[in-house]
Amino acid sequence: MSVGPQLFEDIDGVRAYVRKCQAAGESVGIVPTMGALHEGHLSLVRASTAATTRTVVTIFVNPTQFSPDEDLASYPRTLEADLNALSGLAVDAVFHPGPEEMYPDGDALIHVVPSVLDKNLCGLVRPGHFRGVCTVVAKLFNIIPADQAFFGRKDAQQAAILKRMANDLNFPIRINICPIVREADGLAMSSRNKYLNSDERMQAVALSRALAKGKQVIADGEQSSASVIKVMRDCLAEFVLVQPEYVSIVDFDTFVDAETIGPSCLAALAAQVGPARLIDNMQVNGVTGECEM
Repeated sequence: MSVGPQLFEDIDGVRAYVRKCQAAGESVGIVPTMGALHEGHLSLVRASTAATTRTVVTIFVNPTQFSPDEDLASYPRTLEADLNALSGLAVDAVFHPGPEEMYPDGDALIHVVPSVLDKNLCGLVRPGHFRGVCTVVAKLFNIIPADQAFFGRKDAQQAAILKRMANDLNFPIRINICPIVREADGLAMSSRNKYLNSDERMQAVALSRALAKGKQVIADGEQSSASVIKVMRDCLAEFVLVQPEYVSIVDFDTFVDAETIGPSCLAALAAQVGPARLIDNMQVNGVTGECEM
């Protein structure tokens, strides 16, 4: 019979636990999440348990990364199911604080504000989002002084910003970026997929299909970003329930729009599908059409 992870709701308790583990010579991995766990999250957990002695999963729906018109109130909160999902995965601890524990004064006095990498894509259409993400992750890195952290490649811009933040602020933590996990039909796994009804779920595959179309024309030799973007937009237009927010090809090092396909380009898109805002991406180059981060 599997034993579930220890559950901490207070900062002092989880910090003391991590320090005790490290004092005993054990390495600690952290997997930051907002809960509503799916196989994408669990793949990060497996990466952590394979690379470190102890794994701590954080479950916290961070209010500072939501704008007033976004889905903070309705974001799925499924703690019991999340704990059940983690119980068989060698997770040692779960940190599940309330907002008052993380932000006792209602908001942080000091915010971590990106100065680069956030001027395009999600950073452009969700002002303040990455400020909230960077602030809460910096707080988590201080609360849980782990040796390694694990993030998913689906949130490619977020992962790049957090990796840069950890380097710039000299956090002694290795940032690992893990592959996108997809449903059998190609849809990238996301907690917001739970918002979709059956018709919306069928049409949500438009995002991955558009990226596949872009990959194919790049593999066939197309080097113009504008031409590849048109192919992807035309694909999305075939799905009436999908409302594109952005379709872009950017340089992965800068997240600036790229005019031509190069070795470090990222094809990225976001779309509204019913009540769900979904994102997906693919790194591309002119030879293979895809490469790892």
